[in-house]
Amino acid sequence: MAEPILALQQVVKDFGTRVVTRVLHGIDMRLEPGEFAALIGPSGSGKSTLLNLIGLLDRPTSGRISIQGQDTGKLDDDALTDFRGSVLGFIFQFHHLLPELTSAENVIVPRMAVTGRFREPMLEGARELLREVGLEDAMNRRVTDLSGGQQQRVAVARALSNNPPLVLADEPTGNLDTQTANDVFALLRRFNEERGTTFLVVTHDPRLANRCDRIIDLVDGRINSDTRK
Repeated sequence: MAEPILALQQVVKDFGTRVVTRVLHGIDMRLEPGEFAALIGPSGSGKSTLLNLIGLLDRPTSGRISIQGQDTGKLDDDALTDFRGSVLGFIFQFHHLLPELTSAENVIVPRMAVTGRFREPMLEGARELLREVGLEDAMNRRVTDLSGGQQQRVAVARALSNNPPLVLADEPTGNLDTQTANDVFALLRRFNEERGTTFLVVTHDPRLANRCDRIIDLVDGRINSDTRK
């Protein structure tokens, strides 16, 4: 069996010191290369906490999180930051683009975070990604001049800037109208199928979840069901 992109082993997350609240109760989960999975569950189920741990934005109280075979618990903070930038892409509901920058400049930001400086080939890489999301003509426009759907397309291009093996999408269509949401979802699926990028999509939308290949249902900090189609 191929090495998983992501492997969680008995991941626990507690919050608080005097009064300890356990949010995640021993999560075991694997994502295989090329999977397109949905993470669902009611508010307060621990989805955001789990996504923050997988995204290496926080550390578990106990348990192990491995990405591409790397035990992330063995990395110090600086190494963890570098590793995050090279293996993970992020797409958010509220795209978190830098408003003073152009579309191309926003796409380049993750590359510059890894290399520490601008290099000319980055611009052509941004152009190609924006071409793939249908926004090459807008590459020199500030993102504040774009529609919500266009901004989310820039966010998709930015997430793929470093060609990460795993993309985490947190309600990527939650702030869009139905047609635009369908277009953005189709874009994610295309990258999944053409590049083999693995996606984990957090969503409250059952229609979106049902279009994924796998649905992981989190309830009260535990995996309630895990269904592959």
